[in-house]
Amino acid sequence: MPKQTIKAIKAQLAMITNPKDELLVQLATDERQGVQTAINQWQRQYAKLTAAKLAFQEHLKIERAAKAQGFQLIAGVDEVGRGPLAGPVVAAAVILPADFELLGVNDSKQLSDKKRRELAPQIMAQAVAVGFGIVEAPEIDQINIYEASRVAMQQAVSQLKPQADYLLVDAMVVDVDLPQEKLIKGDAKSASIGAASIVAKVKRDEIMAAYDREYPGYDFASNAGYGTAAHLAGLAQHGITPIHRQTFAPVKKYLKD
Repeated sequence: MPKQTIKAIKAQLAMITNPKDELLVQLATDERQGVQTAINQWQRQYAKLTAAKLAFQEHLKIERAAKAQGFQLIAGVDEVGRGPLAGPVVAAAVILPADFELLGVNDSKQLSDKKRRELAPQIMAQAVAVGFGIVEAPEIDQINIYEASRVAMQQAVSQLKPQADYLLVDAMVVDVDLPQEKLIKGDAKSASIGAASIVAKVKRDEIMAAYDREYPGYDFASNAGYGTAAHLAGLAQHGITPIHRQTFAPVKKYLKD
């Protein structure tokens, strides 16, 4: 009986999820270099996936501890957009289901734009609830960026349906009457905060892309309002827009007396 082609074997290996699968045992005796290479590749991929699953479960430890205290609807809360010269600060609150296992959910700053855009719709589809809070530049100028971040977080939590009974918050305290835990670098410690970080970042990027069409010349779609060379050149050439934060340097120097 002719041996299977290496291409066919690779296709079968791609379907295997158990390291004790009988096919792996059989293939171990196949002396062809291509087969052994394929097995080694499968083993490396399996080890990588196993490590990713363990890391993800580590990111759910805080959620499990809260559930052990009797809380059921635990929301991760995070915000993005404190540093830009233009555009809003955007917060998100996300309640994940008990069986959530979307590998790769982490601090949005550690992910590529492509990965964030892949994960965000999956988070939105699987989440028990998602809420957003958006505070635009004029209000940021009125109350300062720190308070604006708190307001955005409060809005995001209030939008949750069903409402959360416990909050995990990245480095802040939300002004709501709910038990909560403030976590420094929480987006890298908690899957719920990580998920909130991702959807908030994608939401804000979409807002800034829309502003780029409304106010061309500042490269908002690429820089998200941060003070890049293209953005600063736009300020010098066109002046400020209604979405610029007038209390932020170097925007201030373009204000008309």
